[in-house]
Amino acid sequence: MHQVPVVHGMTIAEYGQMINEEGWLDNGKKCKLILIPIENYTHDMRYSLPIAPSPNLQTEEAVYLYPSLCLFEGTDISLGRGTDTPFQVYGHPQLTVGNYYFIPEPRKGVSENTPQKGKKCRGFNLTDEATKKLNTTNSFNISYIINAYKHFPEQNRFFTNTVFFDKLAGNSTLRWQIIAGKSEEEIRQSWQKKLEKFKTIRKKYLLYKDFE
Repeated sequence: MHQVPVVHGMTIAEYGQMINEEGWLDNGKKCKLILIPIENYTHDMRYSLPIAPSPNLQTEEAVYLYPSLCLFEGTDISLGRGTDTPFQVYGHPQLTVGNYYFIPEPRKGVSENTPQKGKKCRGFNLTDEATKKLNTTNSFNISYIINAYKHFPEQNRFFTNTVFFDKLAGNSTLRWQIIAGKSEEEIRQSWQKKLEKFKTIRKKYLLYKDFE
């Protein structure tokens, strides 16, 4: 919808101001905003959600992992729906790497139509990594999906919903970079010019001390 990174590092009020002032609404429209600043807040602080935002996002680890793991929604990979650790694991019956195994099963009101249901999936449990790293670093991790693609036997069947994957990534560029075998470093480097442009715009609308 907008020329912003998947993880933009802004509060909703900051983002709202950006949308207004950058003219991103149709026909020059602007929303009337009432901003209520938070005392003693900085962007370095971590926010613990008091209520789970989704039946499949029950923990802080899942929330921290969500921006990176969400890309798998356009693939055949299971994200642990139908287990006790949704959005903290990923795997597939055909994946050739990983030391973690799980079997997704339908759960009423939570994951009734779960990918790979009833099948033993091989992959990774990222809970410990999220606990140790994501609480102190800010990152959009593409190594998970690159690794899964590399070790998926039928790569032509990996991206099962290309339209949705491209929507999640913003366009088709990331998908074609992965298919072409680009490294994580090469892919990240391709973002830098637009990221720097975004950071310059972002600074104008920050209400709180930025990340250090």
